[in-house]
Amino acid sequence: METVAILDELQGRARRDSALRSKLLETRSADDPVAAFCEVCRGLGYELYEMDLIAAGEDFYASMRRSTNGGGENSPMLEGEDDFYELFFAGLEETGEGRD
Repeated sequence: METVAILDELQGRARRDSALRSKLLETRSADDPVAAFCEVCRGLGYELYEMDLIAAGEDFYASMRRSTNGGGENSPMLEGEDDFYELFFAGLEETGEGRD
């Protein structure tokens, strides 16, 4: 399963399961939050490592740059769109605690 599909599936599970959502959100306060997040994911059966998150974000960003204005010098600078880790949590926090 590719990284984006893992994150989508995991986010869906966490939206339905407040205990899982809390467990994932708690990883953000770890000394190494990304490593802690990936460790929880692996514990849930998802083979996800830190470099998977980084590579997926960079691949997505590179595709976006290539698709705008030919990907040359005039391509817009995109900020944050390549950080699937942060986007995962933004979507998770958007659900709110009272929406189980």
